[in-house]
Amino acid sequence: MTTSDVLLTADADGVRTLTLNRPQAYNSLTVELKERLLAELQAAADDADVRAVVLTGSGKAFCAGQDLKEHVGLLQSGDPAPLNTVRHHYNPIARAIVGMSKPVIAAVNGTAAGAGAAFAYASDLRIAAESSSFLMAFANVGLGPDSGASWTLQRLIGYGRAAELMLLARTVDSAEALRIGLVGEVVPDEDLAARAHAIAAKLAAGPTVAYTKIKQVLNVSAQSSLEEALEAENAAQTILGKTADHAEAVEAFVTKRKPAFRGE
Repeated sequence: MTTSDVLLTADADGVRTLTLNRPQAYNSLTVELKERLLAELQAAADDADVRAVVLTGSGKAFCAGQDLKEHVGLLQSGDPAPLNTVRHHYNPIARAIVGMSKPVIAAVNGTAAGAGAAFAYASDLRIAAESSSFLMAFANVGLGPDSGASWTLQRLIGYGRAAELMLLARTVDSAEALRIGLVGEVVPDEDLAARAHAIAAKLAAGPTVAYTKIKQVLNVSAQSSLEEALEAENAAQTILGKTADHAEAVEAFVTKRKPAFRGE
């Protein structure tokens, strides 16, 4: 494990775990933390030994969103940074998570608010602790959504519910999050880290080239016609049908053994 003041990284079983590490501030996002998170997401994407990523928080929160103390201080000083953070930080982080060629699992411990919640929505899978909650807090501070939440949230739960959560800034507890499809699984708080790692390790041992294409096709199909989706599926399948992982899976099926995927 390597540490910094604001972020922890750890590698095991082909999984890189990124832990937001400002527990005293509910892992709220300073410029330093945003820049560090973006750099680590890009590093994970480029590292061939990393086959899945877990994003989580330390302490009692996943991420409370923007650090408003830093934000207000910069505004009052006339610093232009707060007005540029969406373009320079939040947009690139959302692209890095959604566009990651490897599965990204959000292990949501405690509060996930604002951009923090949006990072969870951008992930491929969401595992939540029983104590977790989600809050689209933007309207409470006179702002609109960022970090891709307007795109990701309605694809998870539909336009109507997404509009409700954003306009009313209503907190969603873990039980409701599971019921409406915001998360895929809720576990006891003490089991969250182990469960998220187990899922990530299973994915890391799987056909990661296929996972890349699955993510790409889903993203294309979310905003395309049926014909465009069919063409994207065909293009992906043409490539995947020639991979070593596909050949290995077919041979393993015929010989009645477990496949050994290499991500090739």
